[in-house]
Amino acid sequence: MDSKPLKVSEVNQYIKRIFAGDWILSNIKVEGEISNFKHHYSGHMYFSLKDDKGKLKCVMFRNDNRLVNIDLKDGIKVIATGYISVYEKEGDYQLYVKSIEESGIGHLFAAFEELKKRLEKEGLFNPENKKKLPYLPNKIGVVTSSTGAAIKDIITVIKRRFPVADILIYPVLVQGVQAPKEICEGLEYLDNRDDIDVIITGRGGGSIEELFAFNHESVARTIFNMKTPIVSAVGHETDFTIADFVSDLRAATPSAAAELVTPELEKLKENLDQNLGRLRNSFHYILNDRDVKLNYIKRSLDFYNPIYQLKEKVQEQDNLFKKLVFIMENTLESNRNRVANMLNSLNYLNPISSLDRGYGIILDENNNMITTVDNISMDDELKLLIKDGIIRVKVVRISKGEFNYEK
Repeated sequence: MDSKPLKVSEVNQYIKRIFAGDWILSNIKVEGEISNFKHHYSGHMYFSLKDDKGKLKCVMFRNDNRLVNIDLKDGIKVIATGYISVYEKEGDYQLYVKSIEESGIGHLFAAFEELKKRLEKEGLFNPENKKKLPYLPNKIGVVTSSTGAAIKDIITVIKRRFPVADILIYPVLVQGVQAPKEICEGLEYLDNRDDIDVIITGRGGGSIEELFAFNHESVARTIFNMKTPIVSAVGHETDFTIADFVSDLRAATPSAAAELVTPELEKLKENLDQNLGRLRNSFHYILNDRDVKLNYIKRSLDFYNPIYQLKEKVQEQDNLFKKLVFIMENTLESNRNRVANMLNSLNYLNPISSLDRGYGIILDENNNMITTVDNISMDDELKLLIKDGIIRVKVVRISKGEFNYEK
């Protein structure tokens, strides 16, 4: 006899009632390791409990997790108490957690901490061992999955920021038992090439078991022994792996790794233009400075040039000669004036010159000048020298005393 077909929602409701009627599933304690933990903005917590053979989805609503006093995160081993039921919309069964307590650290997290401490003690994380990234990489190697979002993000960012760089992708598994071996082979292959300037390795985020390959000791030691600078880009900002600690630089995401290994071409061009402008200004400044100095040196050379010095001396000689001529002319003129004055004085004092004024000179027969009446006698013949001739006179009377024309 054929049964009536059920709707999907009716099947889910039926299974949910079976779970609710099971006294074990209605109040159960489950021990496991937390993975994929997310604290939703609504306040609800979503995570999985896992062991080495299985995984169970869990949800802990806000009203139930308000009293939780432990820091729930991936890798923590806990004991969750609650009930198993079906989420009808998705058809998933899950553990609805009412309370939770810490059981101990999960074995993967414990292995992670043990390896981290050991490698750190060996010096694999020391800053002095970190290599500097190239400023302008010509070719960038990438070791990651060829199908994941990480490679798409890396290629997009590099082509946007620095499209002149070449990208060489070595596709590998990033999850599973074979992943560490393939990652090591990819890193070694790219490291042995002469044309690879920097290498990025990583994947998107995930739980601690999903990031297991990048917590593997073989990957850590391969990264440490590489001669090519390497950037680790595993997971999201809060996810750390052993590869992050041993790499030359850790990026929070694959996109961030692509930004770290490439400059921004537009900013490079802008900086180049600015530097070219500064170089041009410096060049002009240097040329102007040299021109000023050359002019100064030229003037100095002209000043100390013997020909220039000779011209200066010739000019100085001309000035001295002019000064000498001027002094001579002044001296001659002064002497001429003195001679003229002296001639005038002599002419004024010359007795002959008085003849022009109507005076005369009396001479005796021996041409001696008579200056007083005491030198003459009656009847002496005298010569009267006047302006235009000589008059011979005879003394007829001599009068002494005061000069008087009327006598």
